[in-house]
Amino acid sequence: MTAPDTPPVCDYEGSGYRQDFWEKRGRDYEDRVERIALRRLLPAGGRRALEIGAGFGRLTAELAAYEQVVLLDYSRSLLAEARTRLGDGRYTYVAADVYRMPFRPGSFDAATMIRVIHHIADVPLALRGIRRALAPGAVFILEYANKRNLKAMLRYALRRQTWNPYSPEPIEFVPLNFDFHPAYMLEAVQAAGFRVEQRLAVSLFRLGALKRLVPVGALAGLDAALQGMAPLISPSVFTRNLAAGEGPDVTGEPLSFACPLCGGDLTPEREALRCAAAGCGRRWIRRDGIWDFKEPG
Repeated sequence: MTAPDTPPVCDYEGSGYRQDFWEKRGRDYEDRVERIALRRLLPAGGRRALEIGAGFGRLTAELAAYEQVVLLDYSRSLLAEARTRLGDGRYTYVAADVYRMPFRPGSFDAATMIRVIHHIADVPLALRGIRRALAPGAVFILEYANKRNLKAMLRYALRRQTWNPYSPEPIEFVPLNFDFHPAYMLEAVQAAGFRVEQRLAVSLFRLGALKRLVPVGALAGLDAALQGMAPLISPSVFTRNLAAGEGPDVTGEPLSFACPLCGGDLTPEREALRCAAAGCGRRWIRRDGIWDFKEPG
């Protein structure tokens, strides 16, 4: 059985993402306001949550009210960092491609995807896969980089950039880095089978000079006060989306995987799972506490 073709994936394997981008890099404000937005949009709790693009687990603590949390990322090295920080217990670590997630339909009653979709070349395909993984009525919190932000609008008005922040199509400003217009993302999320319930303007004050002059707490407090009222001209937009329509719900059952290539049932072996589908038979291995669904073992 031939593996289906999928779009290219942005790979952070072996990167120093935590040290190079977050730790002592002047992004305490962004971290704080993203947590505020998540707390505002997430349900009070649930059975099983999926954190898509979990990385080193920066935001995983915000899912503390869920009985089980699955951290999914394409980078095994970042997941290893997350496991070192969080341990096992109620956490499950999965290295996989967002276009080919290894879950049975209806496995989760919540999902988050923060600072990830700006690396996604085929947004409709990724969103349809996320919807399949969610039970009806599940909440999906999505963050995206906003093309129609104030800085881009000013630069366009001053003719310091050529691309139009008001046009609906995504802009790929460097390879596998996209900004999205709110109208485009609204349409894409709805087409994938979600009902958009709420949108927040986040990181309204993401300016280096401002962050240096104003204490983080004060700046984050002002951002929090404006998130639900400001127009969507911020560099980051958070949306709360409800999985609409019919579909299976297996959130009450223990988590079990499906073959990411054919969708077949997986038969347990020692530290591995083998696809039982005719013509497939691929084997997926658990290494150092991380289920590896990137390549068959």
